[in-house]
Amino acid sequence: MASANQLKALLKSHVEGDEERFYSIAMQLAAHEAKIGHGKLAEELRRLVDQAKASRGLPKKGHEKTIPIGRPRGELAGLLNASFPKNRLGDMVLDQHLHFQLKRVIREQRQAQRLLAHGLSPRRKLLLVGCPGTGKTLTASVLAGELGLPLFQVRLDGLITKFMGETAAKLRQVFEATDRTRGVYFFDEVDAIGSQRGLANDVGEIRRILNSFLQMIEQDNSHSLIVAATNHPEILDHALFRRFDDVLQYELPDEVRIASVLKSRLGEVAMKGVSWQRLATGAVGLSYAEVVRACDETLKEALIEGRHKVAETDIKQTLEERQQISERLKSR
Repeated sequence: MASANQLKALLKSHVEGDEERFYSIAMQLAAHEAKIGHGKLAEELRRLVDQAKASRGLPKKGHEKTIPIGRPRGELAGLLNASFPKNRLGDMVLDQHLHFQLKRVIREQRQAQRLLAHGLSPRRKLLLVGCPGTGKTLTASVLAGELGLPLFQVRLDGLITKFMGETAAKLRQVFEATDRTRGVYFFDEVDAIGSQRGLANDVGEIRRILNSFLQMIEQDNSHSLIVAATNHPEILDHALFRRFDDVLQYELPDEVRIASVLKSRLGEVAMKGVSWQRLATGAVGLSYAEVVRACDETLKEALIEGRHKVAETDIKQTLEERQQISERLKSR
């Protein structure tokens, strides 16, 4: 059944004459009914929405713009950044196990109605851990893109304040949004609110924020995906790991995967005879993001110089530059 908040929002949008908002809430209600196994009711709601739109000359489902549905409003606008990614799983270069884990999440979400009808819950709370630039943020975009959902990135600068109790209140708003608007809610650098209780620099307010976060994520029963990412899993509170359905480990790419990224990004513009394996061997230690950045720098340099092809030496030079920058950052 529709929640009280959804019914109030539906009536409010009708009173205010906000047709786009009215139809988007109605479609959210249809999606909710489908998820809990009420397929006939969901289809009837969708049909009624399509008929109403047609009678007013509005685009039918599948042709409307999705931005108004997911755009955060009011105070949420300062807490969430909304986007509508088109990324797909095939855009990522992953090891076999990680690819399997992500594919499983996507399959379970697509078959959520069937699982819920049998009293089972699809995976939807994910913790991503690994070095910077290994694909954690891209994963959130891929999940949103594959499932046709908006991506809501939680803004920690808007969430964390110096006033006691205010951060927890804002956190509550975010979790209430997961129930109202289905999407992928991405908490990047979650260690900012999920670090271990009892650390040397721990303060009372941080403990309260963590306790609130633990409670909210455990009690969340929405149909949204909650994705958290960290570069420092060692400082996360142990209780946090138990709140997630899956923990996905991201590693730096090996030679095979570096070669795959280089070839996919530069294969069409590379001169004959380029050895991707040789280039990859010299780039070991770089993250996926750093390899992609090196490829982009190679392409930009060629375009600026009016060249349509890039040589192996061009690619090698930009990879070496990225290696030097990476080493300098690590030595700080």
